[in-house]
Amino acid sequence: MLNTFMEMMSYPFMMRAFLVGSLVALCSALLGVSLVLKRYSMIGDGLSHVGFGALAVAAAMNAASLAVALPVVVAAAILLLRISGSSKIKGDAAIALISTGALAIGIMVISMTTGMNTDVYNYMFGSILAMSSEDVQLSLILSLLVLVLYVFFYNKIFAITFDETFALATGVKSNLYNTLIAVLTAVTIVLGMKMMGALLISSLIIFPALTSMRVFKTFRGVILNSAVISVVCLIVGITVSYVYAAPAGASVVVTNMAALGIYSILGLIKKKCRS
Repeated sequence: MLNTFMEMMSYPFMMRAFLVGSLVALCSALLGVSLVLKRYSMIGDGLSHVGFGALAVAAAMNAASLAVALPVVVAAAILLLRISGSSKIKGDAAIALISTGALAIGIMVISMTTGMNTDVYNYMFGSILAMSSEDVQLSLILSLLVLVLYVFFYNKIFAITFDETFALATGVKSNLYNTLIAVLTAVTIVLGMKMMGALLISSLIIFPALTSMRVFKTFRGVILNSAVISVVCLIVGITVSYVYAAPAGASVVVTNMAALGIYSILGLIKKKCRS
């Protein structure tokens, strides 16, 4: 096992995958707890479809993928909040409206330009080979920025997660911090899309939080455990992907599924011991 790991680390693309993947997994886990508790977890899936549409347009224009996708997905996240908060279109309907529209645009652009090539396949299903050196540098900067902002505004995020009405009554600008969560989620989604794929990136947001909630009941406990689970599952998933030549995104998701099963069993044992 150690020899396999050392062999993996001898390849620059594997080091990039571990480095960027771990940071993206960490950001996803932290944001995922709030999104799951607020019953807004599918925002990740919706924004990933928007990201796919943006990446398809970038590929057709021969433009830098992250430079195009980031502002588009961030704008979509803000628009999503505005639509669901100020009109008759709520929650899942707003997500479906924006995500399917963006996905349709991406497919139309692909069909009329580049066709279903390797780059498009990687955008949909992920590839550890898809991360360039430029992508890594930008991903590191933005991931660290997401982590710093999350830690700095942790108390506000905690307040609007559990009781947004009370937080608003105490002077917390809930709309501002909801927008912050959406923007940070959008950035994280875009950073992880190349490795996880548009169809699977939302799993990094949903699985760690749900897994931790099987055993832990406090917000801080769920946050810390989600961060650990997310990073560990990503490392194990990428290792499985390397050893068995499987898609990276799918390997990480299957690893998260296994972790959810184990924690569910531990949660049942814990509940029985208490009773």
